[in-house]
Amino acid sequence: MYDIDEMPPVGKSLILAIQHVFAMFGATVLVPILVNAAISKAGVDGEALSIAVALVTAGLGTLIYIACTRAKSPVFLGSSFAFIAPISAAYIAGASKGGLSGGLAGAMTGIMVIGIIYVIVSIIIKIAGKAWIDKILPPIVIGPMIMIIGLGLAGSAVGNIFDTSIAVKGIAWKGPVVALITFLTTALIMTRAKGFFKIIPFLVGIVVGYLASCVLGLVNFEAVKAAAWFQVPKFHIPFVSYKPNILIALTMAPIALVTMAEHIGDHKALSTIINRDLLQEPGLDRTLMGDGLATFVAGLLGGPANTTYGENTSVVGMTRNASVGVIGIAAVIAIILGFLGKFTALVQTIPNPVLGGVCLLLYGFIAVNGLKVLILNKTDFSINKNIIIASAMLVLGLGGAAFSIATGKGLSVEISGMSLAAIAGILLNLLIPDEDSEEEVVVEIKEDTTKIKEEAISKIDELKRAIKEELTIELKDELLDEIKTELDKSNKSKRGKKENK
Repeated sequence: MYDIDEMPPVGKSLILAIQHVFAMFGATVLVPILVNAAISKAGVDGEALSIAVALVTAGLGTLIYIACTRAKSPVFLGSSFAFIAPISAAYIAGASKGGLSGGLAGAMTGIMVIGIIYVIVSIIIKIAGKAWIDKILPPIVIGPMIMIIGLGLAGSAVGNIFDTSIAVKGIAWKGPVVALITFLTTALIMTRAKGFFKIIPFLVGIVVGYLASCVLGLVNFEAVKAAAWFQVPKFHIPFVSYKPNILIALTMAPIALVTMAEHIGDHKALSTIINRDLLQEPGLDRTLMGDGLATFVAGLLGGPANTTYGENTSVVGMTRNASVGVIGIAAVIAIILGFLGKFTALVQTIPNPVLGGVCLLLYGFIAVNGLKVLILNKTDFSINKNIIIASAMLVLGLGGAAFSIATGKGLSVEISGMSLAAIAGILLNLLIPDEDSEEEVVVEIKEDTTKIKEEAISKIDELKRAIKEELTIELKDELLDEIKTELDKSNKSKRGKKENK
């Protein structure tokens, strides 16, 4: 409905942008919540990440990404879930040595190092070219990778629908009811609405679900009352809030290789949705550069590492609105929200079942796009290699497999989920030799049969020619004998007549 370089009218653009903000809000603020919970559980005081800073750095990161990609990729960047464990571990290790500032030193320096690694790799890709992308990431690897991104989040959607914190209050049935109302409203708008409402189904679904939650008493406004109208986020600046710690930061570096695979998978998914190859134009070098600089700036301000958001990718696909301008407005709104205490608190009051009802569609849509990649590229599952790659990736990605790499000093980097599946898929595709498909075998058999037939015909023709030549010689000899005999008879007859005469 709107391509990447098109801009809807101002009013529509604002509403579409707000929808993107709602799509990214839950996951973006959840990362600081989970990191802070992890360090608290480890007995470490302090706040590693701030929700307000996470919103600001997500908005700034998205604007940086748009600039690096020359506004040719409708991507929204938000807090990365892949860094929850590494940030927590780095903060805990740093705090044990240098107090709260030491914890920040390890975590934030690590995030900045990740951003620098992204930038270095983007420069290498710029120099070395992009031809290797299709070799290491064919459809048989990309399809399952995209499916895992969506299906891997399925548990989160279901968990939000059946939120135990609501069930504890003795109103367990209300959560699923609100989720059902949200889901049906969103689905109804998507399939039956006309005009502008058809491209804001998630926003309408969230509003209706929120109102239903208010009616059922699931919304607590105490946090809104206590929040200030305006607040300055608590930024953490290196050499001001802490002194960078490179040693602990390097323990986070390996995770960059994993998240780069995730970056490529997300952009492949978006490419399928908008029917543009974003890895070729604006190019993987530019998308990685944007993601890397955004992550570096996030660490510079004390925010979580950024990544491309599947939720917003789904919104782009399901609303058919790929306007980069709308994404830019959403980024500005996210920055503003980081300074508006009451509004941030209000959005945080949205009950989990409402988010679960929306995510039921969002996450499923991502998985379906992975299946679409396999179908459009006519992936042949009669080939054992394809079966092996897809099977291994799906089981590893969805089965909870995890691989930990010890980095010393009690720290480790864990590779799991889509990241582990992506690495396994890439390695299997490169190591397993290619084989012929059933179709290729049939074609080969037909070609062999045709060749045999042609050879047989050629031999028959040669035999015909030989027989013809042999028969010609024999016929010639017989004719000559016949002529000689006849001439002899004729001569004898003439001599007889002469003698008689």
